[in-house]
Amino acid sequence: MRPGTASQLTRDGRTIVLAHDHGLEHGPEGFTEVPERLDPEQIFDLATHDAVGCLAVQKGLAETYLPSYPEVDVLLKCNGTSNLWSGEPYSPQTCSVDYAADIGAAAIGYTVYPGSNRECEMVEEFSAVQEAAREHDLPVALWSYARGQPIKRTRTPETVAYAARIGLELGADFTKVKYPGSADALGHAVDAAADANVLMSGGSKTDDVGFLETVEGAIDAGVAGLAVGRNVWQRERPERMLDALEQVVYEDAPAEVAAESLRPVAASGDD
Repeated sequence: MRPGTASQLTRDGRTIVLAHDHGLEHGPEGFTEVPERLDPEQIFDLATHDAVGCLAVQKGLAETYLPSYPEVDVLLKCNGTSNLWSGEPYSPQTCSVDYAADIGAAAIGYTVYPGSNRECEMVEEFSAVQEAAREHDLPVALWSYARGQPIKRTRTPETVAYAARIGLELGADFTKVKYPGSADALGHAVDAAADANVLMSGGSKTDDVGFLETVEGAIDAGVAGLAVGRNVWQRERPERMLDALEQVVYEDAPAEVAAESLRPVAASGDD
């Protein structure tokens, strides 16, 4: 990482990345519970919330919607693949850094699958992207997800810590990793990443309080924040979850206190 680069997307050293690359990675099935969120404008509207440090999307969404939302900082994912792919894990490059900069990206995102038989190919591609991003003074976030034939369990403490360390070694400013099952194990990953910023993956939608408690534990473990999609926009009132996350991530509020933001506001009126 390059000292100071990450600060462009952080508030007091922390950030929330609102992820919406699911249309490519998961397809319409990921929107079954909330079909209205297939409309990217709803997510760009959500990304104007004060809690959101940046919005992670693929280039098609950035091209189409960013001109109407100049106040939104976009982290442009420069690679990706569909869920229809069934071969060895690989995520091909889909956008150049030069083009990302031309359309107004504020940061670059890239996925590498350590452990895949195509790891060497992806690392080489990421290295070129990382160096190009430096020329444009754009922060770089690495999605470091251990997958492939040699990886029997993808979320063990050692596997996730290794994934976090790879981000540091390859020059990422932020490294997004899977939750390894406990705050202590996540703290080990933070230690392994040294000065590189670790972001916890939000993962599949879970219950409100349970998710906030996991985020609280992650912040206590030293992560710089989280990259979250489904645990926000799959909810009926996603802005309330962002209200709660803002308290936990930026204000160190306990989960049970922040959860008050999720409760319906009582109607006011005369007796």
